[in-house]
Amino acid sequence: MSGAHADTGGLILAGGRSRRFGGEKAVVSFRGRTLLACAREALCACAAIAVSAHAQSAAAALARTAGLDLLDDDPSFPAGPLRGVAAGLAWAQRRGFTLLACAPCDAPLAGGAIFERLHAARGEAPAAYAETAQGGEPLFALWRVSLLEPLTAALRAGAHPPIHAFLDSQGALRVRFADARPFANANTPEELAALE
Repeated sequence: MSGAHADTGGLILAGGRSRRFGGEKAVVSFRGRTLLACAREALCACAAIAVSAHAQSAAAALARTAGLDLLDDDPSFPAGPLRGVAAGLAWAQRRGFTLLACAPCDAPLAGGAIFERLHAARGEAPAAYAETAQGGEPLFALWRVSLLEPLTAALRAGAHPPIHAFLDSQGALRVRFADARPFANANTPEELAALE
């Protein structure tokens, strides 16, 4: 299914500090694969995949080895995942994509079906993101590249808004998923072990 969506770039968010995990999540093994590889599999239908990670990190080295584009976040923006999304949207724009599919690197049970649902449901909405009975999952989102401008403006204002709040303000569609398990993320080694 690789490259099934020629208009869509994929972004793996791997720039977090992983304080609770005690080390970089992206390079940790889960069922014989790194978490970065699991995220890559979830985005396998995208035409190309980039990774948002600190340039000197193990995640960045892994991304380079895998032949994925490595993105530098704008350090003038407030810290947080939207800084990585902004870099991803700029990359997608340069590559000529219309859409950007985003996934975190710490949800190893996520699969490509999530993004197929988001693609199918989005319609004309500028973005779509997952929601379960436990709440929104805005790190699993499909963004129209035209959202780069309002996102950049929001970040330049000096604060990192909640992701779901920004997406909702832009008219994003929430797509309901009955099963919350694919969205489970591992913030600690114990949580990862429980998922495994």
